[in-house]
Amino acid sequence: MSTRRIVVFGGSGFVGRHLIGLLAAGGHRVIVPTRRRDAARHLILLPTVDVVEADIHDAKTRTRLCADADAVVNLVGILNESGRDSFARAHVELARGVVDACRTAGVDRLVHMSALGADVAGPSQYLRSKGEAEAIVADSPLAWTIFRPSVIFGREDAFLNLFARLMRLLPVMALAAPNARFQPVYVGDVASCFAQAVLARTLEGQRFDLCGPTVYTLRELVRYVGRLIGAERPIIPLGPRLSQWQAMMLEHLPGKLMSRDNLASMTRDNVCGCPFPAVFGIAPTPLEAVAPEYLAPGALHSAFDGFRASGGR
Repeated sequence: MSTRRIVVFGGSGFVGRHLIGLLAAGGHRVIVPTRRRDAARHLILLPTVDVVEADIHDAKTRTRLCADADAVVNLVGILNESGRDSFARAHVELARGVVDACRTAGVDRLVHMSALGADVAGPSQYLRSKGEAEAIVADSPLAWTIFRPSVIFGREDAFLNLFARLMRLLPVMALAAPNARFQPVYVGDVASCFAQAVLARTLEGQRFDLCGPTVYTLRELVRYVGRLIGAERPIIPLGPRLSQWQAMMLEHLPGKLMSRDNLASMTRDNVCGCPFPAVFGIAPTPLEAVAPEYLAPGALHSAFDGFRASGGR
């Protein structure tokens, strides 16, 4: 297989570091634009990866980055708005800008990260903006592939690790939307699908939902995390009104652990209702096969975890 030049927007994030590790292991040249180069220091040591400080919201910069690329990947996404980083800017405007940059630079291959449940008529701003971005990509003349994963888990995730931190601190867990349903998918499986889509033209013009093998309620996931970390806590399920109140309070605290928009997203089940796409040749990794490696007491952690992740290991 010939060496490709691939630009990955959002490459310094959770999924990006795994994807770039796979692409670099295949000898491909990968360009990773980032606001701050030190935020992507876990990628700098990879021999075929160029980490470039750049403003990806600037049209001329996007076009310059995409020049001579064989493919572009857009992984940029936010779960909560903060300052200038609105859903419209991060999802909709950037998706339109990436499509325009590809067309101007003569790149015809785009692989795009969406979200399970993305829908222009969805219950939350997050899902609506993801749906708008999907429509922009799908309506473009590019050879696109779109992925819609459920919540993604792995060593550096912001989902299970969040509950682990809270349960170590709190004597009781008051849980909003306890019956919300999820089908978590392993980050390594998601990255593998992206890598295959970047390199295979047979996946053009298709959308793929990505989920793990098991459906859980939020209460079941939180209880499982508590058992893993050795800090089981009583879980107090909150009804709709108290869930709204809790989300409103938390969205005004530093770190924004939860928002009313997050809660609105959880009114729609985050499950696939279909098998993992057979075309990728992957048996989806069970949560129970990976989560103990980074959550259980005695799990090994070191300064090299980020590097191992970026190497796909």
